Amino acid sequence: MKTNIFRALKSRNYKLYFTGQAISLIGTWIQSTAMSWLVYRLTNSPVLLGITAFLSQIPNLFLSPIAGVFLDRFSKHKILVITQSLLMLQAFILSILTLTNQIQIWHILLLSLILGIFNSIDAPTRQSFVIEMVEREEDLSNAIALNSFLFNSARLIGPSIGGFLISILGEGICFMINAISYLAVLIALLFMKVKPMTSTKTIHIISELKEGFYYAFKTLVVRYILIFIAISSLLSSIYSVLLPIFAKDILHGGPETLGILTGSIGAGALLGAIFLAGRQKIKGIEKIIAQSFGTAGLGLLVFSISRNLYSSLLALFITGLSFMLISVCSNTLIQSIIDNHIRGRVMSIYVMFFMGATPIGSFLGGYLAKHIRPINTILISSFLCFLCFIIYNYRLSLLKPYIYKILEEKHLN
Repeated sequence: MKTNIFRALKSRNYKLYFTGQAISLIGTWIQSTAMSWLVYRLTNSPVLLGITAFLSQIPNLFLSPIAGVFLDRFSKHKILVITQSLLMLQAFILSILTLTNQIQIWHILLLSLILGIFNSIDAPTRQSFVIEMVEREEDLSNAIALNSFLFNSARLIGPSIGGFLISILGEGICFMINAISYLAVLIALLFMKVKPMTSTKTIHIISELKEGFYYAFKTLVVRYILIFIAISSLLSSIYSVLLPIFAKDILHGGPETLGILTGSIGAGALLGAIFLAGRQKIKGIEKIIAQSFGTAGLGLLVFSISRNLYSSLLALFITGLSFMLISVCSNTLIQSIIDNHIRGRVMSIYVMFFMGATPIGSFLGGYLAKHIRPINTILISSFLCFLCFIIYNYRLSLLKPYIYKILEEKHLN
C-alpha cells in the first residue's frame, strides 16, 4: 500500500496549523540562537548560559500539570490564541530592549522566566490539541511526526539564518523577526473551524491533578515513557546548552558556526521525522526508542572527542536524529494508548517530565562545564545514554505485550 507521509494535512484545521507553525517555528529558532549568543557575548559565562535556559524551562515543571486540568475543561483553541499572543509580546519587548542597547543580563533572565511561564501553558495545549485538529484518529501518529518534521525543519533553517543575521545585523533583529512570525500562527488559529466547548463540571484542581497523576503512573507504559523521556530530555539539554562554548572555544568559530552546529542537529532530526511520518504502524516504535538511546550515546561520544567541524557536524547529526526519535516515538505511543477524557492532564504531565527535565539539564550542563570542562560533561552524557539503552532493552520484554494489548483494544496497528 502506498504511503502518504502528509496524510494528516487532509484535515483542514491541521493544514492551517501546519502552515502557521512552519513560519513561526523558524522565528522561534532564530530567537533561541540569538539568545544564547547574546548571553555568552555579554557574560562569557557557561553558568549564565545554563541559568538562562533553566529559567525559560523550569515553569514547565510546576505549571504544566495545573494547565492540564483546565485543558480537559475549556477550549484549547482559545487558550492557544491567548498564549501565542503573549509569546509574541515577550519577543517584541526583548527586541526593543536589544535594539535600543538597553538590554542587561537581568532583563534576559526575567524575560526568559516569562517565556517559560507562557510556554508551560502553550506546550501541553498544543500537544493535546493535535487530536482535535485531525479528522481521523488513525492520522494522529502522522500528525505528531509532521509536528516534529516542522520543528526540526525550523531547527535546520532557523539557527543558520539566526547566525547570519547576528553577524550582520545583531541579535535585536532576530528577536523582532520572531515576534512578527507569531502572526502566522494567530492567523491560522483564527481561520480554524472549531466545535464550541463548554465546561459543565466544576473544576477541583487538587482532586483532578491527583486523578491525572494516578492514571499516568498506574499505566505501566505511560510510567516508563515518562521516566525515560525525562532522562532523554535532561541529557539532550546538557549538550545543547554547551553548543556556544564548543562553537567559540573548541572549534574556534563565531555565531555562524553555532548556527551550523544547531542546524546539523535539526538535519538529523528532520530525517528521523520524515522516516516516522512515513510509518503507518505504531507497533515497533518501542524498539526504536531503545535503539535510539544507543545511537545518541555514540553521537555524543564522537562530538566530545572531535576537534574538527565536519566530524562535529556528523556527530550532532546522529545525536539530533536519535533524540528526535526518542521524543516523537514516546509522544506517539503515549497519545495512542491514553483515554480522551484525561488526555489534557496526561499530556501536561508528559510535558512536565519532558520539558521540566530540560532546565535541570541546562543548569547541570553549565555547572559541570565550569567544574569538569565541557568535554567531560558531554562524555558523561554519552555514558548515561548507553546505560539507558541497556536498561530499556532489558525492560522491553515486559512492556511489549502490554503495549500491543492496548493497541489491539483500540484497533490500532
